[in-house]
Amino acid sequence: MTTALLTDHYELTMVQAAMKAGTANRRSLFDLFSRRLPEGRRYGVVAGVGRALDAIESFRFGDEELSFLLEKGIVGDDGAEWLANYRFTGDIWGYAEGEIYFPGSPILSVESTFAEAVVLETVLLSIYNYDSAVASAASRMTAMAGDRSCAEMGARRMNEWAAVAAARAAYVAGFKSTSNLEAGRSYGIPTIGTAAHSFTLLHDTEEDAFRAQIASLGEDTTLLVDTYDIEAAIRKGVELTGGRLGAIRLDSGDLALVAREARDLLDDLGATHTKIMVTSDLDEWQIAALSGAPVDGYGVGTQLVTGSGHPTCSMVYKLVARADSDDPDAELISVAKESKGKSTLGGRKYAMRRRDEHGVAEAEIVGLGTPPANDGNDRDLLVPMVRGGERVYRETLDEARERHLRVREELPRSALRISRGEPVLDTWIIDETGTEALSAYSNPR
Repeated sequence: MTTALLTDHYELTMVQAAMKAGTANRRSLFDLFSRRLPEGRRYGVVAGVGRALDAIESFRFGDEELSFLLEKGIVGDDGAEWLANYRFTGDIWGYAEGEIYFPGSPILSVESTFAEAVVLETVLLSIYNYDSAVASAASRMTAMAGDRSCAEMGARRMNEWAAVAAARAAYVAGFKSTSNLEAGRSYGIPTIGTAAHSFTLLHDTEEDAFRAQIASLGEDTTLLVDTYDIEAAIRKGVELTGGRLGAIRLDSGDLALVAREARDLLDDLGATHTKIMVTSDLDEWQIAALSGAPVDGYGVGTQLVTGSGHPTCSMVYKLVARADSDDPDAELISVAKESKGKSTLGGRKYAMRRRDEHGVAEAEIVGLGTPPANDGNDRDLLVPMVRGGERVYRETLDEARERHLRVREELPRSALRISRGEPVLDTWIIDETGTEALSAYSNPR
């Protein structure tokens, strides 16, 4: 399936106009970044990298796409001919999937001709903005959950394909499973699921429903016990399995209180190994509030797939350097948007995370020009992803997941406070002379 029309109209009209002006083939450098974190967030999580690179590989204009563009007058014959042969031939580098980012972090850099690079703007932003929003929320949730498992269950609260992307992003940020089967098929994420209230209501009695579920799924299944009377349901589930019931799920009421009562009852009945899973519109604050409750796992839906109140990261894709001719060897000239409140830092950048002698992150370093020799306390953040049009970055979701959990541990302890706050690290700019100065991206704490 082509991703070519997952884009905005003006991307192609810019290419058409630049072709007529003779500027379309000027070598250009675009940066994808965010000027700020969502209000109250202390860090962000990069997600969607693999999906974005897949989208670039699938960015092709076939006969149907070209016919539509010509029929609507969006491009002319010369533009259609160029699009018919479109293949990205440039270079891309950026933050690896699962990495932490801060205001001003050069999350992705795309260098190619203006025309080749600008048409990718919308699809890259749509992927990075949503996936990173979900991963950022998921990271806060898994941090609050600690060793308890988190399951993604938000498919019915989101566009059907966005739900698949959400499951992927949540897994990168530490969720262990999803209810979404397409996410399981596409990305190998473990899937879970048993029964809803409708299954209980289908049967003449709750006992009949439990018997049917156990007969099909075994004694290790999870029974939903709050359709009628929770205590009666727990007693019946334990009785039917001889105390070997795998888990119960609680989906209503004061979860902390109900979980405590359920745990006491299970233990009294000898079902000490039966686990308790809770659902019901959970978010990171509720998960934190349940830290003292006898809960073994959380199922999270709406708040996760909507970024827990921040469904986008406000990332932008801006031209930061360009040549003044079509000569592929022409020097890149730094350019920058200067509008109030939306300024851009022009030029090619490097990025490092500065750490103290204990390995704790102290600052986000964004430099212009040639990076200095690493003295051992800076961790390089940029990795190559595409060279000369060929993809060089490929990794598994488990590798991205492991990276996220590792780099989250690198942050100061204050990063994991559930209270709202400013970004936990300041972003410092180092200019071409090596002079370090506090940048406009820094936030007082």
